[in-house]
Amino acid sequence: MEHKKEELEEYGVVLDFLPTGRSFSTKSEPVSEVVGESKFTLLEVIPKPGAQMKIGERVYIGKGDRDKIALIKTRLNHDELTEVAKNELRNAVYDIIKRNEARFVELFNTLGPINIREHALELLPGVGKKNLKSILQAREEKKFENFADISTRIPQMQDPAKLLAERVIVELSGETRFYILTRPYPRKRM
Repeated sequence: MEHKKEELEEYGVVLDFLPTGRSFSTKSEPVSEVVGESKFTLLEVIPKPGAQMKIGERVYIGKGDRDKIALIKTRLNHDELTEVAKNELRNAVYDIIKRNEARFVELFNTLGPINIREHALELLPGVGKKNLKSILQAREEKKFENFADISTRIPQMQDPAKLLAERVIVELSGETRFYILTRPYPRKRM
C-alpha cells in the first residue's frame, strides 16, 4: 500500500499567543495557536525566544528558516483551542479565503458529486438542490472568475467566502462525514 505524502502548511495565522504558556502546563514556555493557510490545520507552535506575536498575524511555519517560530509542537483539534483562538478562528479563516480568492473560486468551478445523491457544493451552508442547480448551470455557461462574479450570477449567494468559512468551521469541529476544505483530525481509537 502506497502512502501519499501529506501536504505541510507553509504559512499560518496566529489565533492566540500565550506568552507564559497554558495555565495547566507544567512548563512555563510561550506558545501560540495557529491555523494553517493551506488545509486549515490547527497547530500549537513554540515561538523563538523573545518573539512577539499578534493575533491575526501571518507567520511562516514551513520547513525552511522561520523568523518567529522555533518549533511546531503539535496538531490541535477544535476543542483544544483556547476560547480566544475559537473566537478568532472564523475571522482568520475568512481572511485566508479572501486572500486566496482564485484558489477558492476554482472550487466553485470544479467540485463534483460526492456520491450518487449528494454534490460537494451542497455541503456549503445554504446550498440546497435549487442553488446547486443554479451554480452548475452558471458554471457550465462560463467559469466563475471571482467571488463578485459568483454573487452576481447566483444572487441568492451574497458572500461565497463566508459560506466557505462556515464550512471550514464545521469541518474543523469534526461535525461532518465529508471533508472538502480541511484535513480531518485523526480520531482517537478507544
